[in-house]
Amino acid sequence: MIPHLRPVPAPSSGTVAFLSELQLRGFEGRVSDRGADRQVLSTDNSIYQIRPEAVVFPRSRDDLVRIARLLGDPRFPDIRLYPRGGGTGTNGQSLGDGIVVDLSRYMNRILEIDAERRLVRVEAGVVKDQLNAALAPHGLFFAPELSTSSRATIGGMISTDACGQGSCIYGKTRDHVRELTTVLGDGTVWSSHPLDDDALRKVRSRTDLVGEIHRTLDDLQRENAAAIARQFPVLNRSLTGYDIAHLRDRDGRFDLNAVLCGSEGTLGLIAEATLSVLPVPGHSAIVNIRYDDFDKALRDAGHLISLGAASIETIDSHVLELARHDIIWSDVRAYFPDDSAGPAKGINLVEVLAESAEELEARIAPIVGELDGARAGAGRRGFTVARGDAGRIWAMRKKAVGLLGALPGKARPTPFVEDTAVPPERLADYIAEFRALLDRRGLSYGMFGHVDAGVLHVRPALDMTDPTHRKMIRTITEEVVDLTVKYGGVLWGEHGKGVRSEFSPRFFGSLYPLLQRVKQVFDPHARFNPGKIAAAGEAALIRIDEVPMRGGADSVIPLHVRARFESALHCNGNGACYDYNFDEAMCPSWKSRRERRHSPKGRAQLMREWLRLLAEEGFDPTAPRPRLKGSLGRIVRSLRHRPDFSHEVKEAMDGCLACKSCVGQCPVKVDIPALRSRFLHLYHTRYLRHPRDHLVAGIEALLPLAARMPRLANAFLRSPLGSVAMRAVGLTATPLLSPQDFGAGCARLGVETASVAALDALDAGEKARSVVLVQDAFTRHYDAQLVLDVLAFLQGLGFRPWLAPLLPNGKPCHVHGFLDRFERVAAKSAAQLRGLAGTGVDLIGIDPSMTLTYRSEYVAALGAGNAPKVHLVQEWLLRRMAGRTAAVPEPQDFLLLPHCTERTTAPDAMRDWQKLFALFGHKLTILPSGCCGMAGTYGHLAEQRANSEEIYALSWARHVKLHHGSGRLLTDGYSCRSQAKLIDGIRLAHPLQALVRAV
Repeated sequence: MIPHLRPVPAPSSGTVAFLSELQLRGFEGRVSDRGADRQVLSTDNSIYQIRPEAVVFPRSRDDLVRIARLLGDPRFPDIRLYPRGGGTGTNGQSLGDGIVVDLSRYMNRILEIDAERRLVRVEAGVVKDQLNAALAPHGLFFAPELSTSSRATIGGMISTDACGQGSCIYGKTRDHVRELTTVLGDGTVWSSHPLDDDALRKVRSRTDLVGEIHRTLDDLQRENAAAIARQFPVLNRSLTGYDIAHLRDRDGRFDLNAVLCGSEGTLGLIAEATLSVLPVPGHSAIVNIRYDDFDKALRDAGHLISLGAASIETIDSHVLELARHDIIWSDVRAYFPDDSAGPAKGINLVEVLAESAEELEARIAPIVGELDGARAGAGRRGFTVARGDAGRIWAMRKKAVGLLGALPGKARPTPFVEDTAVPPERLADYIAEFRALLDRRGLSYGMFGHVDAGVLHVRPALDMTDPTHRKMIRTITEEVVDLTVKYGGVLWGEHGKGVRSEFSPRFFGSLYPLLQRVKQVFDPHARFNPGKIAAAGEAALIRIDEVPMRGGADSVIPLHVRARFESALHCNGNGACYDYNFDEAMCPSWKSRRERRHSPKGRAQLMREWLRLLAEEGFDPTAPRPRLKGSLGRIVRSLRHRPDFSHEVKEAMDGCLACKSCVGQCPVKVDIPALRSRFLHLYHTRYLRHPRDHLVAGIEALLPLAARMPRLANAFLRSPLGSVAMRAVGLTATPLLSPQDFGAGCARLGVETASVAALDALDAGEKARSVVLVQDAFTRHYDAQLVLDVLAFLQGLGFRPWLAPLLPNGKPCHVHGFLDRFERVAAKSAAQLRGLAGTGVDLIGIDPSMTLTYRSEYVAALGAGNAPKVHLVQEWLLRRMAGRTAAVPEPQDFLLLPHCTERTTAPDAMRDWQKLFALFGHKLTILPSGCCGMAGTYGHLAEQRANSEEIYALSWARHVKLHHGSGRLLTDGYSCRSQAKLIDGIRLAHPLQALVRAV
C-alpha cells in the first residue's frame, strides 16, 4: 500500500493575504495556491525548478493594474511577481518563488487586424501560430520564426526579444513591435511607441513614474552614447536585455520598446502589443544538402550565404538520427536519402523565397548550379529540392530541440550554453573549439541552428541526477563564456538571459551599471522577476549553480524506479503538448481545459514529484504487491478526505483521455496513458475504487452475456430504470447493442471460427488466401454490421476470412489501472493469437485502438516475443494487394477523420488508407483534426461527459458540419463513430464500408 504523502506546503500567510485582497479589489481572473498548479509551474524548458507561492491568471489589463497597485500596499513588501507566457524558456526566465502571473490562459485575444496597414493588436497571451492562422486569410504573417511557435506567446516573444530561423531577413521581435501597452510597477498603464523630440519633452516633464523613466533613460543614453556605440555587441542576435544601444531608432526617435523588448518581465507587465506583419511569400523552396561531416556542413554554409538564400539552417547527425525514429520522418524521408556511405552526417537547409514561380526558379538556379558543380573539398554528398513540402521540412527542423530530449540513456542533452552567437564567418572555428571542450570531457551532444546568423544550438548530454554532472554546469559555462568572448560573441544569442544573467557584467563591463540604472528606475524594490537581466540596490543577480535544479530533486528517486517511470523523468519541459491548434491531436484535455496540470507536461511533473515523495517515505513503487484483501481500510481512508498529494495527481490523471497522442507527438515520447495506468494501480492500494471502475474493466466479458438477449438489454438501457442505474454507477451515453444476428450473418457468408487445427488442415493455396479477423468486443457487439461488411469485402477480394474466437483484449483494464488483471487477460489472449499466427495465417483487426494494443501494451506487459502480431486491416490489405488495381465505375473523393491513437502512434497507417483507396481509383484526404473526445470509455464517464463534448466541439464538430451531408466523411475508430452519432445524430461510415459501396 502506498503511504500517505504530505501535500505541497501551503504558501506564506503574506501570499494568502495578498491573494485575498486582490480578489476583494475586484480581480476578475482566477487565483490558485493549490499544490498541483504550483508544482506544474515550478519548471519551464530549462534545467531549473523553483516552486512558486501561487499563480494568478488575469483576464484583462485591468486585472494587471489591480496586481501592480496592490504591490504598493505596505502590507505586502515581500511579494514578488514572475510574469509567464507559454513557459518555453530554456533559462528559467519565468521561474521564481513568488507569484506567477500567467497571461496565457485568458489574455489570448487577437484584438484587431488592420490588413491594409499591415498591423495587428493582440493581448500578451496570444500564441504566435494562433496569430498567423488568423492572418493567413489576409495573406499576412508575423515574421519571427520559432521552433516553439505552436505554444510560445507574443508576450513571451517580446520579453525575450525572440528570433529564430530567417532572422537575417526578418530580424527579431523588436523589429516588428510598433507599440506596447505595459502596466508599470505603480499600476500606471503606459503605451510606448517611438517619440520625436517634442513628444519626448512632454513626457519628460511628467511628474509621475512615466516621466521619471523617460528622463532617466534619455539622459543615460545621451551621456553614454559613445561608450554604448563602442562596447555594445553588434551581432544580428545580440539579445542584450535593456537594449540601450537602440533607445534611439533609425530616425532618431526615442523608443522605450528597445528596453522593454528583451526585459523578461523584470520591468513591468506587458498587456498588449501592436505589431507590424508582412505579406506571406508567394513561393518558397528548400534546398536540402547532405554532407560527409558536420564540420564540412558548417564551413560550406559560409560559402552558401553568398548565394542569396533567405536563411540557412543546419542539423547534425545526432539530431538526424533521432528524427529518423520519430513520427516526423515519414513526412520528410524522401528528401534525405541514404547513399552507399549510409546516412548523412550533417545537412544544410537552404531556404529560397520569391513572389512568383519564375522568380523562385531564378533564385534556385545559382544554388543548384553551384551544387552541381561539386566544389572540391565541400564534403557534399548530394542534394534535393523541396518546392511543395517546405512546411514539412521546417516542422522536422523545429522539432530538433524536443528530439534531442529523446536521446536514449540517463544522460540527456541539456540546455544551458545552447544559444551562443558569434559572427557567422567565425562560426565553424568557434564550434570546432566548442566541440573540443566537450570532447575533452567525453560528452556527447547534438547541434542544430541558424548558421546564417552565427547561432548554433549545442546541448551537451548530462545526467542531471548525478552531482558531478550538475557541477559541470558551472565549469562548462565558464569555459564557453571565455570562448564566446574570444570570438566576439555573446552567451545568449536567442533564448534570453534568465538565470544566466550573472554573466552580464562580464559581457558589458563598464556599461553594466547603466543596465542597473534601468532596473532601478522601473523597479526600485525588485518586485518584478528579481535577480535577472540586472540587479539594482541591495539585490543581487542569480547564480546558475545556486538555483534548485530538476535533476537534484529527481536524484532522490532510486535508479530502478526512474527506469520504470522514465518517460515522466525525461520530460524536458519543451511544452509541445501546449499546442494551441485544435486540429492537432495532442493534447485534448489541455486544449479544452487550458489548465497546465491537465497536459502531458503537467502530469509528468506531478508524477516526478509523486515519485520523489514516495522515495522520501521509503516506498518502492516497483516492488511486487500482494493481492488486496479487504476494503475496510480503504473505505475509511477514502471517506476521511485527508489532504494527500496523491489526490492531486489523481485529479490530473482522471482528466487524461488515454488517447496516446502524447506517445506519438511528444518529441521525448512522454507516455502519459502508461504512467496513468501505473499510478492508478498503485493509488488504489490505499484508496477505494469507484464501483464503476470494476464494471468498465469487466465490460469485455459482460458484453457477450448481454448480447445473448440484445433486445432485452437495449430495452433496459432505454428505460427510466436503466438511465437511473447507469447514472448511479457514474456512466452515461451508454450505446445500444447491435440488433443484427451476428452468428446468422457469418453463417450466410460461410465464415468459420478459426482454430489451430482448422488452419493447419488447409492446403498451401487456401492458407495463402486466408486471414484471421481478430474481433474486439466493442465493434463486435456495438457495430456488428461493420464486422460483417469487412468479412464480405475480404471475400469479394478473393480472400478467405476466419474469425478468431472472441476473447477480451484487456485495454479497458489497462486504461483504468487494473494492471495485474490486464496481464492475465493479455497472456490468455496472446497465447491464443500466437497459436493462430503460428499456422502461417495473418491476423488483422478492425478497430485501431484495440488493434494497436497488441503492439504497445502487450509488448510492455509480456515482452516483444510474446505479443502477437496483429495487423491493422489497411496495412494488411495494402501489402496483400500490391500490384493489383480495381476498375471502378466512377472515381470518388472521400474524407477521413483520423483516430487519435492510430494517427499519432502509427502514422503510416493514414497513408496506407490513402494508398488503398487509390488502388480502387478513389481519392482519400486525411482531414487535419483533433480528438473526438470519446477515447474509449472516457466519454461515457458521467463526470467527464461535458468535457468530452467540449473536446468534440473544438475540432470534430466543425468538420462534421461541413462534410457529413456529402456521405464522403469517414472514420475508422469505433469510439469516434459513436461520439458523432451521440452528438450530431449521424452515422459515419468506416473506410472499408465506403469502399464496399464505391467499388
